[in-house]
Amino acid sequence: MALIYPDNLRYFDSHEYVRLDGDIAVIGISAYAIDQLGDIVFLELPEVGSTIAIGASFGTVESVKAVEEVYAPVTGEIIERNEAALEAPEILNSDPYEQGWLLKVQLTGKPDLSDSYDAAQYQALVEGQ
Repeated sequence: MALIYPDNLRYFDSHEYVRLDGDIAVIGISAYAIDQLGDIVFLELPEVGSTIAIGASFGTVESVKAVEEVYAPVTGEIIERNEAALEAPEILNSDPYEQGWLLKVQLTGKPDLSDSYDAAQYQALVEGQ
């Protein structure tokens, strides 16, 4: 199955993505990461109102193969977490970008995306692994 990498996202080495909508960032994990993990069975995410800092772990994703930490690609305050994904984490396997996002974050300042990749760069990176 061919993996999809939407052009409107920025991707990171740790396989998170971010979609910016003004000063709101939507964070999730890429289809590549989910493909490598296999069936997602459990998510642990911080509460709304918590803050996350770029590069810091903010939660875990558990699959039938492994438990992996998820890292913040931006800094800010969590304004929403995906309760539907917490209730049914398998949604990440079927739709990681639209229904399977993890957090919405109110950004603190301008995000530094200098270490991120566009879709074509990220696809080249992961297909080379």
